[in-house]
Amino acid sequence: MSDVPMAALASSARPEIRRIGLDDLRQSLAEGWADFLAIPTQLVFLCILYPVIGIVAAQVAQGDNLLPLAFPLFAGFALVGPVLATGLYELSKRREQGLPVSWLNAFDVLRNPAVFSVAILGVVLFALLGAWLGSARAIYALTIGGVAPSDLGAFISHVQSSPQFLQLLLIGNAVGFVFALVVLTLGVVSFPLMLDRNTDPLTAVQTSIRAVRANPGTMLVWGFIVATVLALGCLPLFVGLAVAMPVLGHATWHLYRRVVVPV
Repeated sequence: MSDVPMAALASSARPEIRRIGLDDLRQSLAEGWADFLAIPTQLVFLCILYPVIGIVAAQVAQGDNLLPLAFPLFAGFALVGPVLATGLYELSKRREQGLPVSWLNAFDVLRNPAVFSVAILGVVLFALLGAWLGSARAIYALTIGGVAPSDLGAFISHVQSSPQFLQLLLIGNAVGFVFALVVLTLGVVSFPLMLDRNTDPLTAVQTSIRAVRANPGTMLVWGFIVATVLALGCLPLFVGLAVAMPVLGHATWHLYRRVVVPV
């Protein structure tokens, strides 16, 4: 990683940006894994994930057929991941500073002076999640359409046997990619920056955009890594997300440290 700030992208009034490479991504992931091993938080994430899964299952069982939104909903975790991981950034920061740390310190973020700014940008991400779910419902209605079976196996068979399945897949993935790219651009360093420096949301978002513009290829690879890790985490009944999400959260903090020049 170069230690020379990009003068063209920086000024005394705003955070300076570095160029990074693939090795920085590897090191960020390694440090994120080390943080997770030192401060395991998988039980906390299971307590968050499984009530959500249970609510979806209960609604399906009661006839409120949400199966067409099941995949978009869990894929949507990536859209709000940056705000859900704010407590993890706090843990990584404390460990980086050599302070005593336990999973309870994740709640220290609520006393951070930037918590209001974090909430504002968090609302934006949840609004994007809502827009993605609305788009996914519309795409399903326009391609597959009709009343979806309430049984998971029958639903999967129904979708895969539809002549419009490929159309659903292509359009859904294309639209999902756009939403993911927007969130990556807005949030790759904005939340850690706000928590670290009490930066306002606008400056944080502008810094995140500049970081992506300075490192487009590397950031696209990072987005692909995040999507792949989350997808793999969904496979064993979503249990893997309890490891995938904390590791990615910690890794995001270390990526922020590599991208934004310290003051």
